[in-house]
Amino acid sequence: MGARAVAALAAVLVATAAALGAPGAEPGAGDPGDRYGRARRLMVDAQIRGRGVADPAVLRAMAEVPRHRFVPEPLADAAYADRPLPIGHGQTISQPYVVALMTELLDLGPGDRVLEIGTGSGYHAAVLSRVAGEVYTIEIVEPLAERARATLAELGYANVRVRAGDGYRGWPEEAPFDAVLLTAAPPEIPPPLLDQLAVGGRLVAPVGVAFQDLTVIRRTPTGFASERITPVRFVPMTGEAAGRHADDPSRK
Repeated sequence: MGARAVAALAAVLVATAAALGAPGAEPGAGDPGDRYGRARRLMVDAQIRGRGVADPAVLRAMAEVPRHRFVPEPLADAAYADRPLPIGHGQTISQPYVVALMTELLDLGPGDRVLEIGTGSGYHAAVLSRVAGEVYTIEIVEPLAERARATLAELGYANVRVRAGDGYRGWPEEAPFDAVLLTAAPPEIPPPLLDQLAVGGRLVAPVGVAFQDLTVIRRTPTGFASERITPVRFVPMTGEAAGRHADDPSRK
């Protein structure tokens, strides 16, 4: 999306945010120097808690992490609106409710180790870092990975490690993980990611091509149990996942 398109979208979304209680209407709300504090509280109350997300740690993380720092500057005032936003390179930051729902579905504890595939802006990794112990996140678009690494470091999220590369094969040297999260949709879950999931852990991912389902897979002592949660729409997982799907004769 070009600069003019981003600016045009920003104008529309800022107007929407204003109608919902835009942060600029109440400078200084929330933490000292944080004019977006009120917008975050409204986001949590209306978009997240109001739709059934109840995990106190997730709600607290969503209320603390400054989402406006993870979107392009022209869209900062729209960061807490109920919709995804473009972050460049054809990628998006998911709407707040989806971030919260996926985090809750992971059922994280404070000492858990999480693998995230699809860092994007780094926002979801920041949320995970407030709920879990360690976060390992991989982004295939190198400029996004570098930007996310810089943002996370600047904001002090020291328990997040960012790697630029294809997430299909995960991060084997740091496995097993208590939870695995995919923020881009593969046609099917890459086997290496299932292999790197600890027994008792959960993997949460959008799965599908034309139609996607948010899916939870739990590893048991004897195998895997899968549950479809709700239809979703995510950007497709690229790299090896897309290549394997294209090369599969049964799908042609």
